[in-house]
Amino acid sequence: MAGKPKSEKSKGSGTKPDIATLGGLALAAAGILGGMVLEGGKIQEILQPTAFIIVFGGTLGAVMVTTPLHVLISTMRKTMLIFLEKQQTPDVIIEEVIGYATKARKNGIVSLEQDAEQVQDRFLHKALNLAVDGTDLQEIRKMMELEIGVEEHHNESEAKVFEAAGGYSPTIGIIGAVLGLIQVMKNLANIDEVGKGIAVAFVATIYGVGSANVFFLPAANKLRARAHEAIQMKELMLEGVIGIVEGLNPKLIRTKLEAYAGVHRSGQGKKAKAKDVKQGAPAAPAAAAAQK
Repeated sequence: MAGKPKSEKSKGSGTKPDIATLGGLALAAAGILGGMVLEGGKIQEILQPTAFIIVFGGTLGAVMVTTPLHVLISTMRKTMLIFLEKQQTPDVIIEEVIGYATKARKNGIVSLEQDAEQVQDRFLHKALNLAVDGTDLQEIRKMMELEIGVEEHHNESEAKVFEAAGGYSPTIGIIGAVLGLIQVMKNLANIDEVGKGIAVAFVATIYGVGSANVFFLPAANKLRARAHEAIQMKELMLEGVIGIVEGLNPKLIRTKLEAYAGVHRSGQGKKAKAKDVKQGAPAAPAAAAAQK
């Protein structure tokens, strides 16, 4: 039974491009640039390398001053989570946990020793090993909840890096605009050059405000959403292991864990129920049996 969930996990895990992030960035860029073109502007007019260097160099420097180096490095490593999403669903984890619960109910929790060593997820691996070693139920919950709390704190620190960048970049953009205006003031005798200089100077403001509201602040919220999903999966695993230690019926454990699925199962849950009905195993009798 433990082998089956493992194969399902390999099928359900992996990453794919986050269509929401990529589509949102493309739509925002198209809307902003498209509106400018409709007003008679040219895209070349906002392609200013000097403004780019001032805004993004200044923002990065300010973030480095604000953020501890190890948090900054960790955040950079997780940047791809903004553009990628895991394909693993709660249903995959539930099936894996139920496989372990069924085996433990038949052969005892010690029979999971070899299975626990092969678990790929670090959190589930640790929780199962604690259970197999006979650790007290309350101690397991306390230790694993402490680990969840530490991860939540770390994830929040990473999200705040992008949030800080979103706060600094508009101000750095204003600084860039002021620097540009200083250069313009040197050429007040040539009114044509003054007009062009002012237009170029405000490009830095566009870079600062645009990057903050189109990428940095939304990226912070995206990382928080990813972290929230990961924490929910860990809470699901913990409740599953607790159920195994308590010796609960696997059907009752499944009913308990399905509460964590939530919106993740909006599409897949209906397919799974339809599949059960075709196989002659309706969901309602299973729930009734679990309650008994």
